[in-house]
Amino acid sequence: MQGKKKSFLRLVLLSLSALRIKNEKKMISFLQVDKLTKSFGDLLLFEEITFGIAQGEKIGLIAKNGAGKTTLLNIIGGKEDYDSGSVVFRNDLRVGYLEQTPYYPGSLTVLQACFYSPNETILLIADYEAAMASGDTSGLEEILMRMDNGKAWDYERKAKQILSQLKITNYDQRIDQLSGGQLKRVALANVLITEPELIILDEPTNHLDLDMIEWLEEYLSRSTISLLMVTHDRYFLDRVCNKILEIDNQRIYRYDGNYAYYLEKRQERVEASNAETDRAKNLLRTELDWMRRQPQARGTKAKYRIDAFYDLQKKARQAQDAGNVNLNVKASYIGSKIFEAMHVSKSYGDLRLVSDFNYVFSRYEKLGIVGNNGTGKSTFIKMLMGEVAPDRGHFDIGETVNFGYYSQEGLQFDEQMKVIDVVQDIAEYITLGDGKTLGVSQFLNYFLFPPEKQHSYVYKLSGGEKRRLYLCTVLMRNPNFLVLDEPTNDLDIVTLNVLEEYLQSFKGCVIVVSHDRYFMDKVVDHILVFEGNAVIKDFPGNYTDYREFKGEQERLKKEEEAATVTKATPAKPNNRPVNEVKKLTFNERRELDALDASIPLLEEEKAHIEEKMSSGALSPGDLLEKSKRIAELIDLIDAQTMRWLELSERA
Repeated sequence: MQGKKKSFLRLVLLSLSALRIKNEKKMISFLQVDKLTKSFGDLLLFEEITFGIAQGEKIGLIAKNGAGKTTLLNIIGGKEDYDSGSVVFRNDLRVGYLEQTPYYPGSLTVLQACFYSPNETILLIADYEAAMASGDTSGLEEILMRMDNGKAWDYERKAKQILSQLKITNYDQRIDQLSGGQLKRVALANVLITEPELIILDEPTNHLDLDMIEWLEEYLSRSTISLLMVTHDRYFLDRVCNKILEIDNQRIYRYDGNYAYYLEKRQERVEASNAETDRAKNLLRTELDWMRRQPQARGTKAKYRIDAFYDLQKKARQAQDAGNVNLNVKASYIGSKIFEAMHVSKSYGDLRLVSDFNYVFSRYEKLGIVGNNGTGKSTFIKMLMGEVAPDRGHFDIGETVNFGYYSQEGLQFDEQMKVIDVVQDIAEYITLGDGKTLGVSQFLNYFLFPPEKQHSYVYKLSGGEKRRLYLCTVLMRNPNFLVLDEPTNDLDIVTLNVLEEYLQSFKGCVIVVSHDRYFMDKVVDHILVFEGNAVIKDFPGNYTDYREFKGEQERLKKEEEAATVTKATPAKPNNRPVNEVKKLTFNERRELDALDASIPLLEEEKAHIEEKMSSGALSPGDLLEKSKRIAELIDLIDAQTMRWLELSERA
């Protein structure tokens, strides 16, 4: 009986395995990278890495700064060459690529920039406009059919819709008038508009405020788009991605799960690798003894054993640590008086950022500042640091306060300097938390700058490595009050994890301005919420606590509004309830009835014209006339539908 149960169980497992293999075969391959190698001179980024992306996969790419994340995306996006291997896309695959630093001609407007890409829809619209301008209607029928199939008629409306979600509303503003963050958002909109089958995103959450990040998170989670993405936002990774790729020691590892699953399985991989290295070290001792004792055995018949010895020696020398940054830097003494904001106000024209703001900052306080872009967060920090003067009021700062300021604009190095010289210009020795002192070279080793990197030029560093060097120069001054304005941009996840641990145990004060929700949750005790129009609220808790509170408040508000509308009594002369929705007038009721009849007729006419245009029986002149009418009908239907919605809400 027991044997039958085992046989049945084995049969079930084999069936499930066969079903899994069958389902995997059904998956459509979008991209295959095979034995890809890339180096810059003597620096090998990755060697013979192989991976693929299938339809429906949303993949997060993780690696330390300088390991080649952006380089790999640039290779896949066709922006950079590689040493060997192959990158193959499925034929006719629609691909969108958001670069870390996008570029558009400065003379373009925001809306024109959304049409500035060689994707299929844009080229189709260009063909249509060229045909209309030239009067050559010979190929117009085919163009119109392709525009219908590709839903190209809705392109501009869709562009404006996504731009508005990303807080870009001036569609006629020139590109050269945009900030770097606004430009990145325009580029993100450009990628999303055409709904490509595969999108490649390099740090998409940089320069997005929290509302935008949560909107993009929801958009990508619900979309069927396949995705390859580099981001430091761990909540974003966890909620969007279903696969993780990691570049480590020039190799690539794949994890079939989200970020939380990756953390668990990576730890298992590192422990297994360490155990294997320990075994190799033990065996190496035996083989080394043989090599020393048996010089006469080094003949032809023992050559295989000598070769195996050198392979074993290489494996035993593999790095055992995870390459962590060590941030055990001493904070100088800080007194009980930190700073007081006294009646501080600041405006730029009609834009009010801070109004009569008062605040007493406590010793060892860890404060987070959140809010949408343009609400005054960075301006508040600059007033505290003395870079911007308040219109009224002032900051009274304690005598023992020694600021360490990590700003968005602070990343300014002489690109021709060597890394070690940048740090030596600040100090020759650095005091650690345990009282020990380190030389500059040792200190840079703590920040994952090995000797060869220390004597390399700044311009050779990746964006994330420059950020890490900047963080190094801030912390080595032994500050007791850290002010961090968007510290998480471009830092790798390894560095972020260690920075979080350092800030949690930091014997000083901290103010953090960040859109990284995970970072804020780990570091801060409470937050200031900049709501705009000089409204600043103090919330006791971390960011997740605040979002839950805000969500609950919004839910209660909606319930109250619904209850008020339900209980509202019919209007009476001089006694109209405040919350009662204004009813339709007689003429508005007639207008609504007319729209009820008109919209289906317009839809029917549109469908009839589309059928005629697809028949192939129309002359070029008729085709041109029908295409103009189609455009008119779309505008009419949109306008009448919006009016119908407006009236029907009050009916």
